[in-house]
Amino acid sequence: MSDDLEQFMMTQPPSADRPLQGLTVLVVEDSRFASEAIRLLCLRSGARIRRADSLCAAHRHLRVYRPSIVIVDMGLPDGSGADLIGELANDVIRVPVLLGMSGDETTRDAAMSAGADGFLAKPVESLAVFQQSIMSVLPAAEGPVAPRALPQEMVEPDQMAFQDDLSHVAELMRNDVDGSTQDYVAQFLGGLARSAHDPSLEDAAQCLARARAEGRGTGSDLARVAGMLQERLAARQML
Repeated sequence: MSDDLEQFMMTQPPSADRPLQGLTVLVVEDSRFASEAIRLLCLRSGARIRRADSLCAAHRHLRVYRPSIVIVDMGLPDGSGADLIGELANDVIRVPVLLGMSGDETTRDAAMSAGADGFLAKPVESLAVFQQSIMSVLPAAEGPVAPRALPQEMVEPDQMAFQDDLSHVAELMRNDVDGSTQDYVAQFLGGLARSAHDPSLEDAAQCLARARAEGRGTGSDLARVAGMLQERLAARQML
């Protein structure tokens, strides 16, 4: 979409087909695959999207403009999404909609306690669920007036974004993987695998997370994760 056309579309009122028309979404998410899903959902809903891949990047965005909707992943490379949610929830000029998001349902309470209006459980791929999660907490003046039928569409992010995320984790694991990095790898990979419907990779990530939580050695779990990453990357390179 050209800049002129995008500007024009942003001035149009919301409609039943595009209930988020004219609104801007900031998604704070380190996974390219998960971000791509939100981008497609925003596109089909009429919203403009901006992405930040860390708390630091989110703060840079927020110094420049004020989005209508902020969606915050609960596990970010430089801290907890709950911290950003708490900041935005207590801001003097509060954003209209503030949502937490994670592939780990146990983080829902932390998001809501920090001040989120709602929570998106990964994978986020249903247009109806996405729109309803926002519309149910969006101030009345911001959305369409007429009742509308819920869309049945599901989105499928580009698999190249999945490969990029796998490459990101593989790069992290090429160096000495300390405890905090292992925690991040387990969290990131677990959410990615769930979003990509890859149960065996999700299980490997969960096993690594459990070993860390129980204080056990993680050598075999890290080797399993590394092997699965290489298998998936090699298979995709052959396509």
